[in-house]
Amino acid sequence: MVWKPNVTVAAIIEQDGRFLLVEENTSQGVKLNQPAGHLEPGETLVEAIKREVLEETAFTFEPKFATGIQLWTRAPDDPTFLRITFSGTVGQFHQERELDSGIIQTIWLTPKEIENASQKLRSPLVLSCVTDYLNGHVFPLSIIRP
Repeated sequence: MVWKPNVTVAAIIEQDGRFLLVEENTSQGVKLNQPAGHLEPGETLVEAIKREVLEETAFTFEPKFATGIQLWTRAPDDPTFLRITFSGTVGQFHQERELDSGIIQTIWLTPKEIENASQKLRSPLVLSCVTDYLNGHVFPLSIIRP
C-alpha cells in the first residue's frame, strides 16, 4: 500500500486585529478552525483555498501570500495532513449562500482569544498558523506552481 498524506488548504484572514475562524461540528465535537479543506481533483491550490473560504464563510477570498506548509498527524494511526496556508483578504459577502455542511458559524477572534480557546481548536495548526503569520512568515504566491 502506498502512503499519501491528505492535502489541505487553509486561510489566515485578519481584519482589524481579529482573525476569521469557523465553528464546526467534527467527530471530536464542536471545534474552531481556519476556513480550510481538502484539495479536490483538478484544482490548483489557489483555486482550492478560494473555494473553501467561499463554501465555509460565504466570503470571496483573495489570497495574497503563502504563509506556511505544515505536516501534521494527530496520532500514529491517524491520517497525515499536508496543509498549505494562505493569507489574504475577504471581499464580497454572499448573505444568501448556505454555509458548508458542518459549519455552525463564522467568528472573528483576536490572537489572545484564539490562544485562550486552545482546547476548542480543531488542531494545533490553527494557533501556530496565526503565530507564524503575526511573526511575518509570508511568502510570495509565486512559490506555488500549478
